[in-house]
Amino acid sequence: MNLIDELLESTCKNVIKTILSCLDLATKGTIYRIGSMPKLQAVRVTSGIRKGEGDDIEWGLPSVSDYNYPGKSWEQYRDRPNHLLEAMGWCVEKQRSWTADSPAEDIRSVRKQLRGELEDVYHMEPVLVRKADLYGKCLETMEYPVDYWGRPIWQDSEYVVAAVIKIHFLPNSLRREDRSIRIIKELSRSLGTELLTLHLRETLSRSQQEFAQQRLQSCKILAHELRNTLIKFGFIFSAINAEIGILREEWEAQLRKAFPDLEWKGPILERLKELITLRLPALKGDPEWMQLGTTLLTELEELAASPLLPTQGEQWLKNKIQPKWKRLLTVVRASDADSKEISSLLSRLEVALRVGLNQDLARNVNHLPRDLSQKWISLAYVYCTSNNLFVLDEIVQFLEIPGLPVPHKHQMKKVLRYLQVLVEALPEVEERANKIILSLRYGNSLENEAQQASGFPWECEFPQYAPGEVGMSFTE
Repeated sequence: MNLIDELLESTCKNVIKTILSCLDLATKGTIYRIGSMPKLQAVRVTSGIRKGEGDDIEWGLPSVSDYNYPGKSWEQYRDRPNHLLEAMGWCVEKQRSWTADSPAEDIRSVRKQLRGELEDVYHMEPVLVRKADLYGKCLETMEYPVDYWGRPIWQDSEYVVAAVIKIHFLPNSLRREDRSIRIIKELSRSLGTELLTLHLRETLSRSQQEFAQQRLQSCKILAHELRNTLIKFGFIFSAINAEIGILREEWEAQLRKAFPDLEWKGPILERLKELITLRLPALKGDPEWMQLGTTLLTELEELAASPLLPTQGEQWLKNKIQPKWKRLLTVVRASDADSKEISSLLSRLEVALRVGLNQDLARNVNHLPRDLSQKWISLAYVYCTSNNLFVLDEIVQFLEIPGLPVPHKHQMKKVLRYLQVLVEALPEVEERANKIILSLRYGNSLENEAQQASGFPWECEFPQYAPGEVGMSFTE
């Protein structure tokens, strides 16, 4: 039971207690809540029975009733031909009370109609609330309940029935329009005010919950979008390292120019590709091995075309190429000479991948100044991350050296400058994104969100990264 339900039950108990305390001949009180239009679901909220002749009351819903939760809809208890007539239907439709001071003559006694048994003496009083107070502007679009013949009820009334009070009396103790009924009517108005207050509290509570859910959902969506955006920004480092890869290729081109007899990865990979191509026809009978040979050929082509760092190339060789060659040679018959050639090629490839880092070769590139060669080799094999962004300034300065034999070096310099501006702005973007998300989450100003976040961990939080490292996480 939520807080509003508890307050409603407490309010209804107070009304029943007051009525039973004021009316010595009253024995039992029950209050039914009538739901919103057009369903008008009638649900018994609580009942109180007087214990003995004192003021002690026993609370609860001990008896079986069609009006116990989830109750009855308007279509079930309204008047209709060839069906039971219920006092509840009269009170709700007519917005008027029903007094059964003579059980034998009560035409709306359900017990009498079903089993022929007389019911207690009772009075039922509808609790009225102004339609405008309850529905406000929504009243213009509200769907009214209709009677059995399809005629809308309450259209010409200023009120709706929010609840019904039923009070039982001792036999022969109630007469219509006597003092007891007037007291019940007066207290029904008080209950109507209380119900309206509860309705407003419930509406406010529901609106707050919906707003909180919408705000949290907005946080989720915004966090997701910003995370994806910043992940895409993370490819800036890939673009930067691709530009450095061009610088690396140009350096290795200078080494090949200075030392034509050096063995590079290109010819070795071409020979390995030829050896695979020769063996592919023998693999056609087995799809698995054919797939292995095709994959190995593709990876050799990618290695030949990619300006990888030596360490990256070595990992590629160790984790992709060498294991596949080993598996392939177990299936395809190869002469000892072929096996030795492949083993030799793989060993030479490992050396060739690092030839660009050879400092002895760099010192003997005669067509370039020695200090330029040393600087070139130190920059060409750098991998740029958020921890060494300073290297971008060094590369840009290096590209400004007159006579540097690098094609399109001015374009490279511009591209690196643009990328540097973006990558240096990423930490600020992340920090600002965190502030916006936290501000939206807590509904306060950007100046206070850091203080709020320190005390209240929440679902839409970005992890802390070193400056420039991109990433976001969202825990569902």
